[in-house]
Amino acid sequence: MAQSLSLLKWVLHHRHPLPSVGSSSSKRFFFLLVHSEQTHLHQHKRLGFVNHHLLQHQQQRQIRAFSSNSNSSGNGNIDFLGLSDEQLMGQCEMDTFKASGPGGQHRNKRESAVRLKHLPTGIISQAVEDRSQHKNRAAALARLRTLLALKVRNTIDLDGYKPPPELLQILPLKSTIRGSDTGSQIGPNNPKFALGMRALLDLIHAVDGSVADAAKLLGLSTGGLSRLILSDDSLRMAVNEFRTSKGLMPYMLRSVVPSVLSGN
Repeated sequence: MAQSLSLLKWVLHHRHPLPSVGSSSSKRFFFLLVHSEQTHLHQHKRLGFVNHHLLQHQQQRQIRAFSSNSNSSGNGNIDFLGLSDEQLMGQCEMDTFKASGPGGQHRNKRESAVRLKHLPTGIISQAVEDRSQHKNRAAALARLRTLLALKVRNTIDLDGYKPPPELLQILPLKSTIRGSDTGSQIGPNNPKFALGMRALLDLIHAVDGSVADAAKLLGLSTGGLSRLILSDDSLRMAVNEFRTSKGLMPYMLRSVVPSVLSGN
């Protein structure tokens, strides 16, 4: 369109009389206008297509760049849980919305509910229970950390394996590899439990879901590790999902007798 207007301005500036309608020069003139406009639209669409793919490529490069930065552990795995709240929020896309359902007469009057999408992994968490957007944001971020611990696996080398400190902290006191400086056992209500849970799931994945093999590496009986797994519903479900994928018996109830699973 811009080129068409430029051509028309050039004709008017040079005071060339417009050709009469129906003449060959008239047809030629209007053909040039239409051709110019179609060319411009084609270029515009092509630029839009190129810009879209450039944006996608740029986002992929940002994710790859993050994968190789200093937030990685010694074995090259990304340590999302080691990020501060501000750093983790910097990787998220946040949406606010009005929560539905019960919760007070003022609950739906403001967009206080928060949904977070972690862009590098695509994991989504949300919080809707409070009327304060600030509190819901903090709750959604805490849930995101738990989901990252449950869903993002790090590869570990079983040769000469030594459990990281965060895993030692959640192990029962009966563990033979627990040092005197480890401190008291951390339970599921402690925010640091997610770090130990992630390390435990990494180990269980490395031994193909065998709780017995993982227990040996942690200085525990199979029953002792089973009780730890059953102490947290989200941990139990994550272990169940992986064991089922390997054709192993899942932990269905808290009352499961550990000896039943002693072979696995």
